[in-house]
Amino acid sequence: MKPLQISADTAVKLAAKLKVPIEHLMHMPQHILLQKIAELAKEEAGNPPADSE
Repeated sequence: MKPLQISADTAVKLAAKLKVPIEHLMHMPQHILLQKIAELAKEEAGNPPADSE
């Protein structure tokens, strides 16, 4: 399996949000990463930022 094709900056931000080491993120299967990103999006949609008003 080849590493994900994402920039280093994106990898750092995703690793921080998902609370996983960058090395694990880069070798994570794409379908699992997409599932975790979808879960994050659902959580953030349920909790809008406080500075929206």
